[in-house]
Amino acid sequence: MAIGHGWQSPALDGTGGSTGSALGALRRWAGRRVPLDQRVDLRHRLGHYLPWEEGIDLTPPIAGPDEVIGPPDYVGIGGTRAGAPGWHRRVLDHPDVSDRRDLPPARHYLSHFATDRFGPEHVLEYHRWFPRRPETITGEWTPSYSSLPWVPALLARAAPDARLLMMVRNPVERFRLAFAGGAEYRVSQAGTATAEAVERGFYGAQLGRVLEHTRRGRILVLQYEQCRADPDGQLAATYRFLGLDDAYRPDRSRSRVGSPAAPGLDAEVESRLVDLYRPDVAALAALVPTLDLSLWPQFSAM
Repeated sequence: MAIGHGWQSPALDGTGGSTGSALGALRRWAGRRVPLDQRVDLRHRLGHYLPWEEGIDLTPPIAGPDEVIGPPDYVGIGGTRAGAPGWHRRVLDHPDVSDRRDLPPARHYLSHFATDRFGPEHVLEYHRWFPRRPETITGEWTPSYSSLPWVPALLARAAPDARLLMMVRNPVERFRLAFAGGAEYRVSQAGTATAEAVERGFYGAQLGRVLEHTRRGRILVLQYEQCRADPDGQLAATYRFLGLDDAYRPDRSRSRVGSPAAPGLDAEVESRLVDLYRPDVAALAALVPTLDLSLWPQFSAM
């Protein structure tokens, strides 16, 4: 079965895999010497695809004899370059959350239906991606979902009762990280990758699209900077939102959220970004009363 399993496969483009083996050493060596497009081509020739790539096998995993399947209880929909994967690990640490370690935490299933038919059989197939132990909850966190315009409507059909989680970060700081992290990914049309990096920071517009298909009470918007400043309090709020015991705390060393320092930007470029994002940040603040703009210095005077 290629996808649940393809996500853990040897990532010859340097995007994952074990680092403590001869194979890991080979991947690191290839990452330094083989151009990215050749690494990706070789990985595809070997039948290894990442969950968001076209060509991946969407066949669901087989549920265990003591597992039940059904729609996800929660879906994380936002937080690229904003600490969402780390925060999701804190959710998965909870004893009342089922976590199949052989499955990717970000399923990316709905990403593949931008122009493809999404029928009742696909809804059932999506549900089969969520085996869980009885009396527990389970879900996924695909950070790019909020920036894909077709996903909210599909999610409303496939998991209408799921609770939604969205992590936001100062959009200028998020762009710094995305720009640095995407430097190795080349595109044929100048500016395309940069435009995507900018677009993913328009949280207000993204949240507005989501709210066209779900009630406000069914989505929790977390602010990265608040999660860093008060991880215990924000984690308790996350657990409560998901209907979990909010007194539980995972290992404190695993309950923090963080990311590498963002590289600098030219002052004029940063000023342009602030001007681009300012109306959207205002819209986001109107939708999320708990948003603390004092933690986003470029927007704190709004």
